[in-house]
Amino acid sequence: MNIGELAKKTVRNVIGLMSGSSCDGIDAALVRIAGTGTKLRFKLLDFFTLPYPEGLQTRLLAPHKNVQEICDLNFRLGHHFADAALQMIERARALSVSVDFIASHGHTVAHIPPRADTDSCGTLQIGESAVIAEKTGLPVVSDFRVRDMAAGGQGAPLVPYVDWLLFHRADRVVACLNIGGIANITVVPPELEQVFAFDTGPGNMIIDAAVRFLSRGELSIDENGTLASRGNVVQEFLDYLLAHPYFDRIPPKSTGREDFGMEVYLRDALSARRDAHPMEDLIATVTTAVAESILRACKRFILPTHKIARLIISGGGAHNTTLVRLLKEGLPDILVRLSDDYRMSSDAKEAIAFAILGNETICGTPANVPGATGASHPVILGKITPS
Repeated sequence: MNIGELAKKTVRNVIGLMSGSSCDGIDAALVRIAGTGTKLRFKLLDFFTLPYPEGLQTRLLAPHKNVQEICDLNFRLGHHFADAALQMIERARALSVSVDFIASHGHTVAHIPPRADTDSCGTLQIGESAVIAEKTGLPVVSDFRVRDMAAGGQGAPLVPYVDWLLFHRADRVVACLNIGGIANITVVPPELEQVFAFDTGPGNMIIDAAVRFLSRGELSIDENGTLASRGNVVQEFLDYLLAHPYFDRIPPKSTGREDFGMEVYLRDALSARRDAHPMEDLIATVTTAVAESILRACKRFILPTHKIARLIISGGGAHNTTLVRLLKEGLPDILVRLSDDYRMSSDAKEAIAFAILGNETICGTPANVPGATGASHPVILGKITPS
């Protein structure tokens, strides 16, 4: 079936693939989608995460990659993404569902958004779409960020379009907070044109990195925020973490490992304090820094101009009960809920989002939100690799 025929279908079954900056694996969502634009409707049919082999995760987390390494990883990841898609295709068959196409965000190895203090700009996601198309025999939509950046935008966050589809109401304004490797927040008003969003700063990326470093690789995450709950905040370390200039930048803005990767943001600071403080205290401090950066962003950039009825949290950070508690305590006048409370899996949300963004590419519908990315105008996102 060609792309024009796909666009004319009443209902499309899409596999959304997502690899986040936490580098824990590939999220795969099977999504049934009807329509496009503001009338789009969808249903999640299945979801799973395909973990990365340890060696591959280590390579993805490495701070420095030469051209040959990126070239190899691009194809290697393409095969892993294809394997995730093939597994989901088999699961779809068990549901008597025929998959129409795949939408893959890929894995971000570099993101340099436009900023006033530099003329550097670009973004690079790997996980070769041609490999996915070849192995699955299905069209693949990929490379979602670049068109928005070509139009002067940050290329991120891209989920606000989906946040509005999911959570907008005629009688209230809500905020959607996704805590992945990077944390981003979307203000969802009744009208799509009024959506406002930006990356608040680091999320699980720095918590996971601190846990790996301080445990010498024995642990990879702070399960449920348990370590942080046992520790006391080291104030001078917290002050250091919150002094990063990104937090004072005015939205629209986006960020990534270039600002908050282990090597550039944490390693020296943790090394200097590792012998003086228990691991629990340092993890508590890093977790508090994530919470505080989100709270400060809300209080400085959102609450002065928007009356927020509730904050809806998704992403891996939704499982960190210590982090969620700190956010609730910091926003006592706002109802804080998890997206799971609204029957939207906090783990599956981003994979669902890219299935929806891929649907809009197929249908020729612009899906960036200039109020979120700063682009000069709405654009159709993504590139299509035929089957």
